[in-house]
Amino acid sequence: MKTPAELFALQGRHALVTGGGTGLGKAFALQLAAAGADVSLAGRRTAPLEETAALIREGGGSAHCISLDVSDAVSVAAAFAALHAPVDILINNAGFAADTMLLDLEEDDWDRVFDANLKGSWLVARAAARMMIAAGIRGSVINIASVLGSAVQKGTAPYAAAKAGLIHLTRAMALEWARNGIRVNAIAPGYYYTDMAAEYLDSDSGRAMVKRILQRRLGAPEELGGAILLLASDASAYMTGSVVTVDGGLSLAIV
Repeated sequence: MKTPAELFALQGRHALVTGGGTGLGKAFALQLAAAGADVSLAGRRTAPLEETAALIREGGGSAHCISLDVSDAVSVAAAFAALHAPVDILINNAGFAADTMLLDLEEDDWDRVFDANLKGSWLVARAAARMMIAAGIRGSVINIASVLGSAVQKGTAPYAAAKAGLIHLTRAMALEWARNGIRVNAIAPGYYYTDMAAEYLDSDSGRAMVKRILQRRLGAPEELGGAILLLASDASAYMTGSVVTVDGGLSLAIV
């Protein structure tokens, strides 16, 4: 029987984190590296990726940077071709929101949100699964969803709809890829203070929302580390198709 330390250890494994240069993706990359994983950071902007990679290397870890637009199949194929080793762990984190009411939302904005959060997650997960299968790897895919995938608030409709789709896509992936030894799970974070959420969280509406969180505070990005390490490691060997909510109790208040 493995010890707890052995169950959560990631030495010898290669993790790919999309959107790994900033926000939650940066926290995920640092946490995976601290657990022993070799980490590849992928995103459209190279400077934040290099900054995060430098932090990992300063801590004694291994990090690599890959240019990637998750919504572009050609870019996804090129990124996977450029990886230095097959992927054992995928963190499907890249995405963004359009904070616009539905009556004012433009079609192009709708498409961009869905392309990044849903289509992009499928394109990257498909590429990772194909790589895992070809290499004989029993891997782990972790899709970063949201509490808004099961509850809604005004002004976030396309993002919420895309994250709801991602939760269901997670289950479909788990169902189809289990025979290949690939586990697929999702994390549904609540609100964390990141660049993407800062404008809303600093508004009157954002401050009012924080009061509805049962723990009466925003989450710190590193507080998602337990969920990430659980789903990335052998500690979750019998979990697939699951959604782990880490939101300080916000979704209970919403429902």
